[in-house]
Amino acid sequence: MKEISTKCLIIGSGPAGYTAAIYTSRANLNPILYRGIQPGGQLTTTTEIENFPGYPEGTTGPELMEDLSRQAERFGADLRDGIITSVDFSVRPLEATTDDGTLIKADTVIISTGATAKYLGLPDEEKYKGLGVSACATCDGFFYRGKRVAVVGGGDTACEEALYLSNLAAEVYLIVRKDHLRASKVMQRRVLDKANIKILFNTNTVGLYGEEFLEGAHLVEHKGHHTNERFYDLPLDGFFLAIGHQPNTEVFRPYIHLDDTGYIKTEGNTTITNIPGVFAAGDVADHRYRQAITAAGSGCKAALDAERYITEQE
Repeated sequence: MKEISTKCLIIGSGPAGYTAAIYTSRANLNPILYRGIQPGGQLTTTTEIENFPGYPEGTTGPELMEDLSRQAERFGADLRDGIITSVDFSVRPLEATTDDGTLIKADTVIISTGATAKYLGLPDEEKYKGLGVSACATCDGFFYRGKRVAVVGGGDTACEEALYLSNLAAEVYLIVRKDHLRASKVMQRRVLDKANIKILFNTNTVGLYGEEFLEGAHLVEHKGHHTNERFYDLPLDGFFLAIGHQPNTEVFRPYIHLDDTGYIKTEGNTTITNIPGVFAAGDVADHRYRQAITAAGSGCKAALDAERYITEQE
C-alpha cells in the first residue's frame, strides 16, 4: 500500500475546497486535495454564473472552477483526481484511504464534499440540466426574467424558490404531488397571496420535452387514480427542483457529528467539527445558503482554522 503524509488533506473540490487549497498553500501547509467524484463540484453543471464577485461580464461554472483550480496550483497545492473511500479519525495523524488504495496521513483534514441536489429520477432531467433544468433558483432565476417556470416541491424550500422566481418570471407553477403544502403556514400564505404563482396540487412530473432546450413538462394529475387521472403538457422555459439536497457525508458518519438531515455540525460560526483537526467547509455543512461565494468564504475559514490548529499543536 502506498502511503503519503501531509499537514492538510482537503477532501472535495468546488469553491470551498479550492479556496481552502489556496489559503493553506499560502500558509505553507502543502495541502493535498482530492477532487472527488465530481471534480469542481455542482457548479461544473451550471452554464452561466453572473453573481460571483470579480466576473463583471459573468462566467460559466466550468470556467470558474478552472480559474480557482489554477490559482490553487499556482501556490503549490497538490491537486489529485480520486475519491476518498474511507477515513479513520480515531488515530493521529488522521487517516484517509483513496480508491486506488493510497493511505494518506494528515495533521488536519478539511471536508468540502458538498451536497447533491435531489432529482426526480427522470432521464430527461439529465438531458436538460443547464438547458432549462436547475436545482437552484437563486443561481439561475435571473435567466428566466419574464418567462414561464415551474418549481417542484411542497416544503419551505420550494415555496421560497417559487417566491423568489415570482419576482423575476411572468408565471410560476408550483408542482405539488400531494393535496397540500408541507411548508409553514407563513410560507403557504405568502405563496397563496402571490398573483403570478399557481399551485398544481396532486400533480406529478412524468417527463420533460423540448428540441435543443427545455420547452415544457409532461404532467399527470391524480397519478394512479384511474377515474381521475389526467395527463397534459405544460409549456415551460425553466424547471426547478426544490425537493431537497443530500450532503455527501456518508464516509464520515462513524466519526463526525451530523444533524438530522446529514449535514456536518460545526461549532458556532467556525468550521470546527467534533474531531480535533477536522474542519468542514461549503455545502456539506450549509443547508441554508448553498451559494458559490458562501462556500468559498467557508473554505477560507476552514483553512485559517486548520492553520491555527497546527500552530497551537506545534
